[in-house]
Amino acid sequence: MGISPAVVVEPNCGYGSFILSAIRLFHSIRDTFAYDINNDYISLLKKALPDITGIKYHVAQQDFFSYDWDKFFSSVHGEILVLGNPPWVTNAALGSIGSKNLPQKTNLKNHSGFAAKTGKANFDISEWMLIKLLESLGDRHGYLAMLCKTTTARKALKHAWLNHFKIGHITLHLIDAALHFGVSVDACLLVAHTGISEIIPTAEVYSDLSFNKKLYKFGLIGKELVADVDEYNHLKSLDGFPYYKWRSGVKHDAASIMELKKDGLFYINGLSERVELEPAYLFPLLKSSDLANQRLTPQRYVLVTQRTPSEDTYTIKTAAPKTWNYLIAHEDLLDRRKSIIYQKRPKFSVFGIGEYSFSQWKVAISGLYKKLQFVVVGQYHNKPILLDDTCYFIPCSSEQEAYFICSMLNSEIAKRFLHTLIFFDAKRPITIDILNRINMKHLAEKLSVEGNAIRYLSDADVFEKQQGFLVYEEKAKYRTKKSSANRI
Repeated sequence: MGISPAVVVEPNCGYGSFILSAIRLFHSIRDTFAYDINNDYISLLKKALPDITGIKYHVAQQDFFSYDWDKFFSSVHGEILVLGNPPWVTNAALGSIGSKNLPQKTNLKNHSGFAAKTGKANFDISEWMLIKLLESLGDRHGYLAMLCKTTTARKALKHAWLNHFKIGHITLHLIDAALHFGVSVDACLLVAHTGISEIIPTAEVYSDLSFNKKLYKFGLIGKELVADVDEYNHLKSLDGFPYYKWRSGVKHDAASIMELKKDGLFYINGLSERVELEPAYLFPLLKSSDLANQRLTPQRYVLVTQRTPSEDTYTIKTAAPKTWNYLIAHEDLLDRRKSIIYQKRPKFSVFGIGEYSFSQWKVAISGLYKKLQFVVVGQYHNKPILLDDTCYFIPCSSEQEAYFICSMLNSEIAKRFLHTLIFFDAKRPITIDILNRINMKHLAEKLSVEGNAIRYLSDADVFEKQQGFLVYEEKAKYRTKKSSANRI
């Protein structure tokens, strides 16, 4: 790439493999800085450093998270290369083993409400480190080259672009993490130029550690990442107001207790216990693997203790005493559920539940599989089929509506559009945020089915208890399926 750094920095050097290679390969180096929190690593690296005239070594024990990187980068002179392999672990994982080597807790990405308390608030330690380094480099002309998960690279870049960091000419070079590190995760070498005056929020992805085969270009459009910038620009008219509100399935965090299989008049839970329960709180259940493999006849049931998250669960004691006694028998396990969402809620609560959960018809998709296949989910033994929290769905008022919407979403153009938004290497490639970007009205226009679409889109949010939507324009006035009294 023609990089000739005067200064090389490895912020968490470990045994120092990167810094030693840099010394060997870059003859322009005059200063090297290698830090690590583990003093044993520092002692070993000091012994391994070659005695080369003209190179100054600065090797010391240092806590990355307490170090003043802004001050550091302003004090060094010359072209800088920051390189290394930051830890591939999340803040939640470190917290679970009692590690104190964590950044100060802040709402880094300004998540609000529920999102700030759950999965979205979790992040890779390397993500925090990459963001801090890119931010601290600021106007300094230099380079950052780090091995990391591809998802971590994207998250760090999104934050940098949204906050107008002066970075550009960004490339991701995919590596085989299973071969080199023995871990099954999508990983890359992230290379970014810093101190760039003209910020173009895109990054090119290459198949290996060269520039021979470019796979695609992703970037920031508006406030969100798109997986394929060029294809997105051809289909961006499909991005917008969704009409339907996508939902995730029921969340209970206690599968061994709350999910059961029917055995004659009894049910068997995940602990192999054979129990007798009233049917009132039991519903047929489908999971991600069922949707992805077209297994739409439920093989298990889920115990749903509420119709809404705030509903009092003590009514179960009277309405279904066998079910109540079953819950009491397992209250220790249910009370130990760690997620903060169960705090200050009724005993035995579940989450991801509402009127929409009990709709007789749904259009659903798995969030975990790298497969864009929408399916219609209906009823089983006169009960609505529920989905688990790895699935997403929109509730429909009729079978006809469900099949019509499903056919639109399974169309070639809809899938092409979704492919521009989805990063299939992510742990959960398909998300509610992505699904809510499909403008169903514009999709219907592309498919020339506006006439049928108007019958459904005006009442698409009926399960959210909203007023009917204004959908299609006719003779300079908007019309809906509702009466003229509801027109604006």
